[in-house]
Amino acid sequence: MIVTLTVNPSLDRTVELDHELLRGEVQRVARNVEEPGGKGVNVTRALVASAVASVAVLPGRADDPLVLSLGAAGLPVVTVPIAARLRSNITITEPGGVTTKLNEPGPALTDAEQAALVAAVVEQAADAAWLVLAGSLPPSLDPAFYVRIVRESRAAGVTARIAVDTSGAPLAALLDSGEPVDLIKPNGEELAELAGEPDADALEADPERVAEVAARLAPRGIRSALVTLGAAGAVHVRGEEAWFAPAPRITPRSTVGAGDSSLAGFLLALTEGAEPERALAQAVAHGAAAASLPGSAVPSRELADASTITVTRIRGAVAPVVS
Repeated sequence: MIVTLTVNPSLDRTVELDHELLRGEVQRVARNVEEPGGKGVNVTRALVASAVASVAVLPGRADDPLVLSLGAAGLPVVTVPIAARLRSNITITEPGGVTTKLNEPGPALTDAEQAALVAAVVEQAADAAWLVLAGSLPPSLDPAFYVRIVRESRAAGVTARIAVDTSGAPLAALLDSGEPVDLIKPNGEELAELAGEPDADALEADPERVAEVAARLAPRGIRSALVTLGAAGAVHVRGEEAWFAPAPRITPRSTVGAGDSSLAGFLLALTEGAEPERALAQAVAHGAAAASLPGSAVPSRELADASTITVTRIRGAVAPVVS
């Protein structure tokens, strides 16, 4: 079982254009779809689509449109009632995969609602193989909220491996805490921000440099990192070992949720006993397959064929394993 937490889920409306977006002009929509989203929700969606047991934990009233949408989709969820309504996001996609996102900040959660959410996560993760903490935090939450969940989970005896997919202040707070986590999944831009690298584009174009930068995080409690690089592929760093897998050529339709599908593919492979390099291949296959689908659709296992993905060992990572 893989448990995901999405503190700031969203009802995602994707507007697909058949030509370039022109600001200030009236344009016709080629396709319009509304789907439940949020990083953890997307990871669970991708896992379930590949027949892997997963449950998504999130805040939300039973009558919230997002929660109703999840129920209609048959996704396994555990919700914690809150007073506020969950947010809605708008994504505009153009030919070639160019994506513009308009994201609302998210609801305010009271102290009691936050405590109930933590308790629900701990309960669901009791017998899980992985606990995934994913996405942004609403402005009302302390940036160290994920640190709190890691600590309370461990204090309660949760033995699941923990993966974190967030950015900005919440990710920085996690590293500053020194609390050990098993995996982080930044993209190239997020890794650059975290490590103080001035040129994210240059970093993304150099997988060996990505491996070196990610390896520097090990002494701060990060046992491994999966760094997604968009159309370039992904890098996985674990202790002194690092691998790079280039992405296959695809016709991109939407990059929404591609990183979430990459994480799902990676965890899927690991839970089925794959070696790290083949888990990386599955991550790249899942991410590419997601990018080739419209909106925030997630791929099934059949659409994410990792057999053709070539993985190369990188010898630039030299950080010690943190136990």
